[in-house]
Amino acid sequence: MNWILTALLLGLGLSMDACAVSTTDGLSEPNMKWKKILLISGMFGFFQMLMPTIGYLAVTVFSAVLGEDFTRIFQYFVPYLALIILGYLGIKSIVDSMKKEEVKEKKPINFTLIFIQSIATSIDALSVGVVLGDMEMYKAMITFLIIGVVTFGICVLAVLLGKKFGSLFSSKAGLVGGCILIFIGFEIFFSNFDLVIESFKLIFG
Repeated sequence: MNWILTALLLGLGLSMDACAVSTTDGLSEPNMKWKKILLISGMFGFFQMLMPTIGYLAVTVFSAVLGEDFTRIFQYFVPYLALIILGYLGIKSIVDSMKKEEVKEKKPINFTLIFIQSIATSIDALSVGVVLGDMEMYKAMITFLIIGVVTFGICVLAVLLGKKFGSLFSSKAGLVGGCILIFIGFEIFFSNFDLVIESFKLIFG
């Protein structure tokens, strides 16, 4: 059952971006209720499970139907989307935190933001599904489920940690959270830099 151990380790590794963003959510909303904590963690866990599933299907079912070029081009979008989405969210958070206190209206984290964060932090997991394309389907699906469950548990702890420190450093929470989001965006981009180079070769010959 070495593949189960591999699944657990993948879950730990892939959940780190979601963990960091969950912490910033807790920082931003120190009085967050359990209902929202579970929603955030559930969304992160779900998309961390969904993305590698899509990647796996892209190199098995979709690739067989649409050809290998589909899989190759599909991968090229991963680092760009992560950088653009997380960069935008990070800059917005920093700008909002720098507004004057009397003007700034602190808005609670809503479903739309959680949805965007979930996609942005899990999009690099697409490549995991691509890498595991040779794995038997039932093992692959169980692996992705384990990744989602591990992510959920870690994100619950991360939000609680953010809540604790958010109440102490609430005035700087937006600035810290924004910097973390931008850092994660660049981390995903440069960790997939081989795909970036390949995409440039494809576009510019």
